[in-house]
Amino acid sequence: MFKLDMPVDSRVVQAVERRRAAEAARHERIFSTRSRVIGVDTIVLEQQIAERRNREEVEKQQDLELDTLRVSIDHMVLEQVKEEEQRRRELAEELQQYRALCQRPEDSRDADINYKHQGAPSVYLPSEESLGPASMQVFQGEGIGEEEKKRFQMELNERTFRAQREERDRQEKEKKHKDMLRDMELMQRNLIDVQLDALEEECKRAARMALKSYNQAQVDERRERERQEKLRQEGEGMKEVWHMVTSDLLTESPEAAAREGERSAEAPRVLPDRWKGMSPKQLSAIYRQREEQRAEKEAQRQLEKQRELAWGLQQLEEAREQVEEERRLREMERERRLQLDKYNQQLAQEQQIHQQYLNKQIYTNRPTARYFSQFNTSSR
Repeated sequence: MFKLDMPVDSRVVQAVERRRAAEAARHERIFSTRSRVIGVDTIVLEQQIAERRNREEVEKQQDLELDTLRVSIDHMVLEQVKEEEQRRRELAEELQQYRALCQRPEDSRDADINYKHQGAPSVYLPSEESLGPASMQVFQGEGIGEEEKKRFQMELNERTFRAQREERDRQEKEKKHKDMLRDMELMQRNLIDVQLDALEEECKRAARMALKSYNQAQVDERRERERQEKLRQEGEGMKEVWHMVTSDLLTESPEAAAREGERSAEAPRVLPDRWKGMSPKQLSAIYRQREEQRAEKEAQRQLEKQRELAWGLQQLEEAREQVEEERRLREMERERRLQLDKYNQQLAQEQQIHQQYLNKQIYTNRPTARYFSQFNTSSR
């Protein structure tokens, strides 16, 4: 395989350094003799108190900011409601004006029919009798009511322009209204996000308080167990001291000596004020026991020496076998490398022969510029 020098990811290095620093801090905290022997680490407690106060100040500041944001949003909503009502009134008034100007009854298609019945003046049309049979002064569709048509067309154009301007103003107002609604929606979403963050922080704070209570209960339970253990040990110590003080070992009472002598004639209780020395039988028993212990110790020493010698021989044999195994592995590795070198040389020769075959027999007809110029000569 190829060996590539890939760049080391800085994030991986930072993560490793961070874990190492955390492990070193934990090791120093756990194996600190001062904290383990003397008691509680006051520096860490003061740091935790300061962090809790800072956290409470930050939470208080966040609550104040949220209250201010709620008040400002309420004022903004009231202003928007007022603007919406004012805009509706203006739209209603503009609609009334548009109807009064652009949708008059006299501008409808059947206005001439309706106004003839109501006595409205009609357009003057000269009769053919007054013009005569051969006058040819008025043609159909020409010269009749030209002034009124022009005035009517100008008024129609003016109403059309006014309607277009009002439509454009209305569209701009609708666009502003949509932008304002979108801004309100964004502000509402931001407020919801802030509230969710506050709820999440509250949950985390409750979890930390629960964990702190659990840890405090564990500490109290451990202290109670230590106190009970200490009381038990003190009671056992007092019992042992009382037993030693009141036992026959320190009192040396004659009655106890008599009872001991009655139970065992070989080892009667010795009274210091009456002791005259050990008997020959006791001395011979001590000497015999000492010789037995010496012989047992010598046998144990010889056995240990033989065991160490056997262990040394076994280690020497294992070392010899290990050296032989390493030599055999090196020989096998050298043979494998030789075979691999021969195989690589064979592959190189075959590749060289194949390349020569391609260059001298296959790729003999080299393309010229004329061959490449026949392509891409049309849009297809």
